[in-house]
Amino acid sequence: MKIIYSDHAKQNMVERRISSKEVESTILNPEKLIDSKKGRMIAQKTIGNRLLRVIYKETEKVYIIVTFYYTKVGRY
Repeated sequence: MKIIYSDHAKQNMVERRISSKEVESTILNPEKLIDSKKGRMIAQKTIGNRLLRVIYKETEKVYIIVTFYYTKVGRY
């Protein structure tokens, strides 16, 4: 599957210092997958002592990354 980053997600990558490797690892091998609004999904994965949450939309051939962020483990 192809992975596309929204402009907002690209900006997040720079501002939050989160690599594409971390994001892609999370959506391809999530520890937890949650249905969200507007047909989106939330993939979660613990990396170190933090929880990475990636919000994305999936089509037949493409993952569209909407946003992502780190939070405390156990918050969600």
